[in-house]
Amino acid sequence: MRVRAMSKTISSLPLPPSANILTHNLHADPVFPSPKAWFDKLKTTPSLQRRARLLQGPAHFSYVSPAPLPFPYRIVAPDPPQEGDDRGAFVERWLAAQEPLEPVGEAPSTSSVLGKWTSSERTGQRVLLGVAPAGLRDCVPSLDVGDAFEVIGEPSLSDCKVDPEVESKMNAAREELVDVLGAHTVLLSVPPNEPDDAGYAPWSLRYSGHQFGSWAGQLGDGRAISILETPHPEDAGTTYELQLKGAGRTPFSRGADGLAVVRSSIREYLCSEAMHALGIPTTRSLALIGLPDLEVVRETVERACILTRVAPTFIRIGNFQALNPPRDVFVFGGGQQTADYDALRQLGLWVARRVLKLDVEKPWGLELVKECARRNALMLAGWQAYGFMHGVMNTDNISIAGLTIDYGPYAFMDVYDAGHICNHSDEEGRYAFKLQPTMIIFALRKLLDALAPLIGAEEASGTVLEEGWAAKATEEEIKAWREAGLKHQNDVELEIQDVFIAEYKKLMRRRLGLASARDDDLTNVIDPLLDLMQRHDLDFHATFRALATQIGDASLIDSLDASTLLVSPTQDKPTEQALSDMRAWLATYAARRRDDDTGAASMLAANPRFVLRQWVLEEVIKRVNDDALSGRRVLAKVLKMSENPFEAWGGEGKSDAELTDEEKEERKMCGLGGKEMLGFQCSCSS
Repeated sequence: MRVRAMSKTISSLPLPPSANILTHNLHADPVFPSPKAWFDKLKTTPSLQRRARLLQGPAHFSYVSPAPLPFPYRIVAPDPPQEGDDRGAFVERWLAAQEPLEPVGEAPSTSSVLGKWTSSERTGQRVLLGVAPAGLRDCVPSLDVGDAFEVIGEPSLSDCKVDPEVESKMNAAREELVDVLGAHTVLLSVPPNEPDDAGYAPWSLRYSGHQFGSWAGQLGDGRAISILETPHPEDAGTTYELQLKGAGRTPFSRGADGLAVVRSSIREYLCSEAMHALGIPTTRSLALIGLPDLEVVRETVERACILTRVAPTFIRIGNFQALNPPRDVFVFGGGQQTADYDALRQLGLWVARRVLKLDVEKPWGLELVKECARRNALMLAGWQAYGFMHGVMNTDNISIAGLTIDYGPYAFMDVYDAGHICNHSDEEGRYAFKLQPTMIIFALRKLLDALAPLIGAEEASGTVLEEGWAAKATEEEIKAWREAGLKHQNDVELEIQDVFIAEYKKLMRRRLGLASARDDDLTNVIDPLLDLMQRHDLDFHATFRALATQIGDASLIDSLDASTLLVSPTQDKPTEQALSDMRAWLATYAARRRDDDTGAASMLAANPRFVLRQWVLEEVIKRVNDDALSGRRVLAKVLKMSENPFEAWGGEGKSDAELTDEEKEERKMCGLGGKEMLGFQCSCSS
């Protein structure tokens, strides 16, 4: 039985102390300076939170309510019109009717308790497609999801007797979960007898960034709305943020609809958990809610979906760039963008203290950049060691905490090709697999550039900067501080390179069963194997798994048939040259493995049997789109395999005749797929 004594429904999860709440410590959009001011304007001018706007000055975020609606909004004026009515007033009334202005039950009287608010106009079916068990366990273990797992069919409690009262509570907890994560119900705190800034409401972050190397100006959370922060009950000092992706327009949506589709949501839902299982830092998945009544126009008409993702923070490098943009660029419509140095300091202080856990009693600016560099280097090493391609490494997609974030046109490597480009929109190959380390360096340069004046000022004063630190500085002083800060660029880049190469070699040695480190491992063992894979069209992951299953014990290398390691989806049988090259590499590998063997179990635990390949994703997406209810079973199965990629799925080692029906399905999912899906390039559309 999974009913936990200390479990809480989503509306009763605790908030962190005020000092640890993002919206209490960073600047709100001046249009909505507080939750109460925002809530009041929902009643009169709700369009303010849906209009695309350029935020100026110190704003770090804007309050906004989740509202997944078709866009452009389908507003039909009354016929005949009301006396004295004008078009603008009617639009505002229509929008207000969609907003969460009606309390569900009694509204809380204190800001420490969240109330549930909705609108009778918020209709439409919401289907629970999945709950991620590992994401739930790791990030919000006290969250009561009720009977959600039984509803989606994995795992089952059919053999358990459930008390009717308990069953009713489980149903209610699941229904509340779906209502909140499906954007039907919004969690708010707007107590009437407390200060305006004491409340709590959902928000979206403001950020800018470089996209494909060019400055794009303000971007921001165009369809991501954070709804809750809650402390981890067993990890003191750690707070997790719950964010809805695809929950409707925000001030940062520009001309887009703020929605997401089933296709892209499934891709992120599965891959976040697959990456975590591989040991690669990432945002996590919590739940997936389908909105089958809501059509979304992409290349074709698709169905809407909301992904709930979880992370300690969703702040990116682009958040800092928004507060100190490049000086030689202009905003849309003309005019030079200006910096807000106090807001830059405030954001940096929050990130240093709350996210990176740095000592902020001494100058922290440079250490923030270096810690971000170290974390992203570790993440990047995991990408390269496990053949992951992000596809869109724009600076607004690079986490300040070194987490893989914003899964769009990603892919895991099939046939090894160092130059593979997984995003068909990347015509110049900027984000090709082999260039990902270079792109991390580019992104960290931009972070250093944004923080350079603060770093230089800290060095000049030798102290922690206070509010107003740049208010009286001349342009010449700001320039001198910036130049001083930028002098650390080589140090930051060396930090990335050193951490990356050390971690990459450690991961690759683990995959190859090498217990100790040698300076020439990269040139003598690792790179030659990758070159061999590329020359002979070998599958990246299948080759490593074959090494693990067939020569987990180093004593077997000399007697191995080299042809069994030449796993290629493009060739029916290996060429003589491929056999010769593999034998030559095996001789070097055998010499390296002698007296330095981690053993079969260690290799199997480092080389996944199941890989979330493009063809698998397409299969799951099709099954869910064809029939959401029956598709949930295969979605849950693939999620389970993604969470446990090193297990011997599909009766590994058994003959086909020995397999159960379930093992046959698993074996298929562990296969290479059809040739037509090799090197499949994804769309940015989501």
